[in-house]
Amino acid sequence: MARAVRRLCLSIALTLLFTASSWAQTNEPQVRSVAGVDLERYAGLWYEIAHVPNRFQRDCVRDTTARYALRDDGKIEVINACYRENGKRKRAKGLARIVKGSSNSQLEVSFFKLLFFRPVWGDYWILGLDSEYRWAVIGTPDRKYGWILSREPSLDEDDREQIESILREQGYDPESFKPTTHSPA
Repeated sequence: MARAVRRLCLSIALTLLFTASSWAQTNEPQVRSVAGVDLERYAGLWYEIAHVPNRFQRDCVRDTTARYALRDDGKIEVINACYRENGKRKRAKGLARIVKGSSNSQLEVSFFKLLFFRPVWGDYWILGLDSEYRWAVIGTPDRKYGWILSREPSLDEDDREQIESILREQGYDPESFKPTTHSPA
């Protein structure tokens, strides 16, 4: 009898756990990329305005940029750069590929190459994009990473408010983004 009661209690506990987990997932908005991106307009230099702190940018202290260049094979060359505390420039060269069926709004990026093979790819979704391609909001389906990019080293207040609204709609906390410092021109 005691064994049956324990099984029943365990069964109820697991059911409640799975139900609570499913409910939590459905209450959080699903991350959505923009409808489409013109990669020729997207290519070029972007200044990082802010980012969700991550391990591969922990030594970047200022002037973080990303440069995208279209390649003949349909992929995109990516060059991220920043300055470290000691004043030395750090550069990371990577490659991006388009996720099929995403209208160019979902990419996968790799900065790790083993001989001629890239075993590791990360999500890079364009979640918000100014109609004039002046700024972009980048994220991942799990919200672990996020970036705010701009064609200029700063954004005006109206653009910031619009970006914060996009972040909230996508389930991001705008306060989790660390501002990036840029040196005066």
